[in-house]
Amino acid sequence: MEAKEAKYPIAQIRNIGFIAHIDAGKTTTTEQVLFATGRIHRAGGVDDGNTTMDWMPQEKERGITITAAATTTYWQDCRINIIDTPGHVDFTAEVERSLRVLDGGIVVLDAVAGVQPQSETVWRQADTYKVPRICFVNKMDRVGASYERTIESIRRRLKGNPVAIQLPIGVEDQFAGMIDLINGKATMYPVGRVNEGNADRPEEVDMPAEYENEFQQYRQAMIEKVVETDEALLIKYLEGEEITPEELKKALRQATIDQKLVPVLCGSAMFAKGIHPLLDAIIWYLPSPADAPPVEGINPRTEEIELRYSDENAPLAALAFKVATDPYVGRLVFLRVYSGTVKAGAVVHNVSKNGRERMGRLLRMHANSREELEEVTAGNICAAIGLKNTFTGDTIGTLDQPVILEPPKFPKPVVSVAIEPMTKADQDRLTDALRKLSDEDPTFVVHVNDETGQTIMSGMGELHLEVLVDRMRREFNVAAQVGMPRVSYRETLTISRQVEGRFVRQTGGHGQFGHVVLDLIPLERGEGIVFENKITRGAIPREYIPAVEKGVRDALDNGPLAGYPLVDLKVCLVDGSFHQVDSSELAFRSAGMLAIREGAPKCAPVLLEPIADLEVVTPGEYLGDVIGDLGTRRAQIQSIEGQENLQSVRALLPLGETFSYTTALRSISQGRASYTMEFKYYEPVPDHIVKTLVTA
Repeated sequence: MEAKEAKYPIAQIRNIGFIAHIDAGKTTTTEQVLFATGRIHRAGGVDDGNTTMDWMPQEKERGITITAAATTTYWQDCRINIIDTPGHVDFTAEVERSLRVLDGGIVVLDAVAGVQPQSETVWRQADTYKVPRICFVNKMDRVGASYERTIESIRRRLKGNPVAIQLPIGVEDQFAGMIDLINGKATMYPVGRVNEGNADRPEEVDMPAEYENEFQQYRQAMIEKVVETDEALLIKYLEGEEITPEELKKALRQATIDQKLVPVLCGSAMFAKGIHPLLDAIIWYLPSPADAPPVEGINPRTEEIELRYSDENAPLAALAFKVATDPYVGRLVFLRVYSGTVKAGAVVHNVSKNGRERMGRLLRMHANSREELEEVTAGNICAAIGLKNTFTGDTIGTLDQPVILEPPKFPKPVVSVAIEPMTKADQDRLTDALRKLSDEDPTFVVHVNDETGQTIMSGMGELHLEVLVDRMRREFNVAAQVGMPRVSYRETLTISRQVEGRFVRQTGGHGQFGHVVLDLIPLERGEGIVFENKITRGAIPREYIPAVEKGVRDALDNGPLAGYPLVDLKVCLVDGSFHQVDSSELAFRSAGMLAIREGAPKCAPVLLEPIADLEVVTPGEYLGDVIGDLGTRRAQIQSIEGQENLQSVRALLPLGETFSYTTALRSISQGRASYTMEFKYYEPVPDHIVKTLVTA
């Protein structure tokens, strides 16, 4: 393997990812790429559950990609490190972390559906990380396929600048190949849905004569777009000189790297049509690590920005972008090495945590299989064993020249459920499983609700949490029950009143006596509980006052209406009496509790519910449905603002009405709307809702 490492200088490395909406054909395209390059001996199918990249049982059963799988293959004397990412919105963190470390992306689009909702999301993510990309219009052989319509949807919905570099030959069941608009040669395949399982490159032939006019139109449009990005070529074009294919390729490559243009190709991945030209385009147009700008990092000592160039002799800077648990080798940390060289067994510095780590074994991953490496140089992606305290987003570097690289940004989880073990024996295993899974997935958050005692796990959607629960069962042998979390309601009092608590117990000999008089005064929302001692002339000895306060606060944990905590209340201890012999801390604590329990129901208590500040961003055509749905959830619309074809709706929404909102919003908007939400304050619950909650 070391000899192979030396053969690939940094200019001959491509770090790419396939990104797209669910079911656009990313995994199938990846399989065919691996087959065409000789990495695998048979291309698997998603429907058959035998693809290389979808190796998890949950992926095989559902026919979807859940985790970003990494592999490496070789084409035209170049090494291609590939990451196949999920398309489902619930697993958006996998796309986010992959795009952070990739140099180029292939956006796979369905020729029938064109740009779909998750295509918009991954496009925005690629914009955020400034990832150059090319588009592959897949499924050209399906009924309703349209190359032109798909390119137009890139322009209209993604605000991209697509340039077709191929012209399809035939469409739907007559799709037979494509014409290269740069060299005018055609790549032909058998008509119909034929896959002979042949990885050999199809022969390039002369273009069919009937396509001459269409070819000239497409080629002219392509040339005009390309020369606009290169001043020297533009002058040459305006002066009527011939532009060579090599000049076009060079200018198109630079325009792609600069993100001025997006080359568009076509094919049918399921039947291995268009895969070889796609591989050529990856090599020709997507950047190597040397083409990408140097990565910026912050020196933790000086707080100044420092650059790290893709040079194997530079100081080490590597970003941990993923943590995974492998059943055979244990904890794997995936690294993108931006500069320097990392060697197996070396001691490295975790700059983010400011701690030493030992780099155990280095692996090149091929989905869930692996190859040992002695060292990994700048520009490459690998997995490491032995990094015990390194997590997603951490930077690995050197102690003498440290920099912290910008970690990937992850969205906050939006769906929560309660989880509890089926048996006592499952308790420890559940805790271990939750810790390991939350280490792997930054969008999976676990916490214990102090009020309800429930373990709450939060994720990006119902499917996300369903898959995680399934993984607990299979990988960690944990049987767990999942339910909805309870809303944390509160209670408060609305009128002031003086209340009295008297605790007297006489059981022969030494008795118990405590007597308190309290003023209960409602406070403004959010002011909490205030206890004030107004005792004068020693009505209650000073040493018993803390016991009264303790009893009061304990009693306030259970309100008179439905047992929820009482809030926003001032309790003043104004009077009382004691007994020289029988009084004690226990007696006064009990008296304080009795005063609240007997007096609070007489102060017109009300139930409060948590209100969330919600912002929904939706395409304009779904605005009416979104507002209508919010109306059924007791939302108070605060504002509606337009921005191009997007509308932003701000509303105040009871938290209890948000549990199924993610699914409902996706259904209403075909997955195109998104929302953010945060707790705002508590306010009284309407009477008809109170009756339901109190009786429950």
